[in-house]
Amino acid sequence: MKLTRRFFLKSSGIVLVGLGAVPRFLARAAAASAGKGKILVVIFQRGAADGLNIVVPHGEKSYYQLRPTIAIPRPQKGNEEAALDLDGFFGFHPGLAPFKPLYDEKLLAVVQAAGSPDSTRSHFDAQDFMETGTPGLKSTPDGWLNRYLQAAIREKPSSFRGVSLTGQLPRILQGSAPALAIPSLAQFGIEAGAYTETVRGGLEALYGSSRDPLLAPTARETFEAVKLLESVNPARYQASNGAQYPPGPFGQTMLQVAQLIKSDIGVEIVFAETGGWDHHVNEGGSQGQLATLLGQFSRGLSALVRDLGDRMQDVVIVTLSEFGRTAFENGNRGTDHGHANALFVFGGPVAGGRVYGQWPGLEREQLFEGRDLALTTDFRDVLGEVLAHHLGAPNLSAVFPGYDARPERFRRFLRS
Repeated sequence: MKLTRRFFLKSSGIVLVGLGAVPRFLARAAAASAGKGKILVVIFQRGAADGLNIVVPHGEKSYYQLRPTIAIPRPQKGNEEAALDLDGFFGFHPGLAPFKPLYDEKLLAVVQAAGSPDSTRSHFDAQDFMETGTPGLKSTPDGWLNRYLQAAIREKPSSFRGVSLTGQLPRILQGSAPALAIPSLAQFGIEAGAYTETVRGGLEALYGSSRDPLLAPTARETFEAVKLLESVNPARYQASNGAQYPPGPFGQTMLQVAQLIKSDIGVEIVFAETGGWDHHVNEGGSQGQLATLLGQFSRGLSALVRDLGDRMQDVVIVTLSEFGRTAFENGNRGTDHGHANALFVFGGPVAGGRVYGQWPGLEREQLFEGRDLALTTDFRDVLGEVLAHHLGAPNLSAVFPGYDARPERFRRFLRS
């Protein structure tokens, strides 16, 4: 029987998923997979997370006056619904209990009163400004993570250098630098029903003998890359250090972040997102909608940090949300669109165990526009420090055009 490309693909049950019949980027990834570099993971909390109930200013009397039914109780020994004290003034929401050991081990820092200087309360505009890194400017064509990839030139870049674990490439990674959107590692590379060594050899021979100039030169490298990607097969992956990822989409996404990093295929940037943070109604306090989300969020991220273990020395994880929420609760026991927020930064290079940033206060005269936590740290101050001191970005002005990138703006949450 004459062997054809169609026969092999149909009878073996194999699907090569990517940029066409033969994903040439897999070959480039194989060539660039050696070595372990610095990695940045960005997690976007879409919907505007309530930073004031996430990192609770329990030492601020006004906090309890502004939120009579949804405020998190002050720290109290034996009270599982109370805030988890950090420094005598701030505390974690009890749903963030998995974060507390990371904070105590100095693997986690908090930046308070941070966010975008633009005052829009539109989710769409605020997310766009944060993903492009140009607050107030809607005409920016590319995202700041893509501009970083453009500016930080690599001699032999992997095509897995910038990866988004989403169905579509997000604004933050769009641009002229190559980047991939991978909704699921299980659906990427090879899905095999009967992928035996015989089938593999036949496919390699078939593609290798092809007259197609795009196929033959890369056949061997492509299948070598496929072998590499098999090592991150979710069905076979075993988390390390006792890490247990929670069930649900976010936990599984964090598991895939670990798989990408551990696979050593040249990943430098990983983007992921989680939604559902827009709580106008029945947000809840220690229990409720926010508490449920925070439980999933903290368990997923803490499992990732534990799973990576010593690899965290080369990894920084930053969380972002488009804006915070009003300082006072509304009539529906929820909160509305606000301004400044709390950001998390995880990693071995992080000087954790501290809350960074200037606290503006919650008295009426201290609130932004009389209703919101005021901004004292531009989100680009946080990201700029990570890009410059962790990834070694050569030119922050190319990544954040129009931004004053002086080092004195940095909060110095990274170890020197």
